[in-house]
Amino acid sequence: MKKPCKRPRTAAVPYNKRRIHTRKREGELAEMAFAHKAASLGFRVAKPYGDSDRFDFVVSWDRRWWRVQVKSTRTTQGGVYEISAHGCWGGRGIYTKDEIDFIVAYVVPEDACYIIPIEATRGRKRLCLHPHVPRRACYKYEKYREAWGLLKSNS
Repeated sequence: MKKPCKRPRTAAVPYNKRRIHTRKREGELAEMAFAHKAASLGFRVAKPYGDSDRFDFVVSWDRRWWRVQVKSTRTTQGGVYEISAHGCWGGRGIYTKDEIDFIVAYVVPEDACYIIPIEATRGRKRLCLHPHVPRRACYKYEKYREAWGLLKSNS
């Protein structure tokens, strides 16, 4: 008579505690949050195969396609969240209009998306976001908070 196969024992640690959150994992979670939010708003969302392009998604609305790079942040310094407007580790330079159309900055603790046209970054390497304060003209990117309508425009 054969002995039943024993399953390996797993630790009694909850699943979400077993994984170490790396920058890559945080980025993947932000991408999933963006894709879910965009699809739930009626956008068509496509993820290119592989990760060698400068954009993470292609988003479509009414026959117009946009290349989108998703960035995320979860830490604040003095109430300000920062994201980088360049490739991983800064090795591939600042994003340009030839490579992407929008940077989507996902602020994890606020569950807020900033839909920022690449032209609005004006070649800056870091973008500062202020979701805790009322929208003011002096805060450059607050007008892009939840600005999903920009992805619907025909420009």
